[in-house]
Amino acid sequence: MSPESPQRTAAPYDPPPNPARCQAIAADHPSLAGHFPGNPIVPGVVILEQVMQAFAAWRPEHQVIGMPVVKFLAPLRPEQPFAIRFAESGGCGVRFECVRDDGRSLAQGCLTVAHADG
Repeated sequence: MSPESPQRTAAPYDPPPNPARCQAIAADHPSLAGHFPGNPIVPGVVILEQVMQAFAAWRPEHQVIGMPVVKFLAPLRPEQPFAIRFAESGGCGVRFECVRDDGRSLAQGCLTVAHADG
């Protein structure tokens, strides 16, 4: 007779509270044609669009109602990977940081958020 082993059940997976979302902007993105020919960099508005999408995926029960502070610190090249990280900053604010694959911060700021249902 073999000894019985206790039955194990896997605990449900809880994703980390602040996953870094990694991505890159495709070289054929329409905004790059004029920004700047022969030496393209990703426009800030495209980076902020990615921040908004990442926030919506991270906190779908909230919506961004403002961006009172945004600083662009370094250029982002097409196809260059970068990560977006969020941190609660109290009240109705969430800080964000975009970090290039070389570790350099390319943008940071604060989002004003509210519950999507009111």
